[in-house]
Amino acid sequence: MHIDEQSKMNLNGVPQFVSIRAEKENSPLLVYLHGGPGDAALPLVMKYNKMLEQQFTVVVWEQRGAGKSYYKFEGPVTIDIFLNDLHTLVDQLLSRFHQSSLYLVGHSWGSILGLRFVEAYPELVRTYIGCGQVVNMRKSSRAAYDYALAHADKKSLEKLREIDCSYQADSWLNDLLFVTKQVVKHKGSLYGKRNYLDLVLPFLFSPYYTVPDLIRRQKGSLQAIQYLWQEVMQTDFEAQTKYGAPILLIEGRYDSHVSSALAKEYFDRIETEKQFYWFEKSCHFPQWSESEKFNKLLCGFPGSN
Repeated sequence: MHIDEQSKMNLNGVPQFVSIRAEKENSPLLVYLHGGPGDAALPLVMKYNKMLEQQFTVVVWEQRGAGKSYYKFEGPVTIDIFLNDLHTLVDQLLSRFHQSSLYLVGHSWGSILGLRFVEAYPELVRTYIGCGQVVNMRKSSRAAYDYALAHADKKSLEKLREIDCSYQADSWLNDLLFVTKQVVKHKGSLYGKRNYLDLVLPFLFSPYYTVPDLIRRQKGSLQAIQYLWQEVMQTDFEAQTKYGAPILLIEGRYDSHVSSALAKEYFDRIETEKQFYWFEKSCHFPQWSESEKFNKLLCGFPGSN
């Protein structure tokens, strides 16, 4: 029995787009948490991680304000709101599919939600899989800034030297976007590439994404950064070394966008069940740069086949 559902679910009063796909019934649930904040990823997961549908019921959630869930934010928007949305989603999925726990994949911003969720609800998580894992955002931002400095030409160097990489200045948004652009340009984000074209094309060719969806995705991404970045910068998991569910980290060896070196240092200090995998031909997107390796690794989990 094949499942292919693309619909909006009401999560805490906000309709949010959720894709559910599986090639056989009763497969364990796997929820994918996209990056950003606000950086919806449905066509990328469908293109690069389709193999997962053979072993899992794959759920891709476009978070509030992102992609096909876009709306204009009003009032305060906090990480806790997204965590509550995730908890509601997980409860509804577990109830519907008669399962007691699920696999959770968190990428980049999604890895903040993922690890926070494991802290709060370990009994609901079979295994947490983090990639581009955020550990300490201030340290990571400093590492990205240092990478940009080390590779900058003279003109960029002058501009970089004026930037406060804790992103507290009035110009923080432009500063952040400039530093990120430099990291991408010098191949520190998408392995072997100087731009994100390879990550944009699947959206243009996806039957699930219209031109208005693409525009909403751009708006949603910028809006989420504006509303959430200052709180994102406070993220620091370093004091937390014990988790009530297994932690598995998949890191691109050359990730300078969100430092994989910091993720490995942190992983080494985790005192509960854990696994770590270096992906040698990846930076910030191991799940897509080395998708076959990523998919095979996940499909080898106990109970997934």
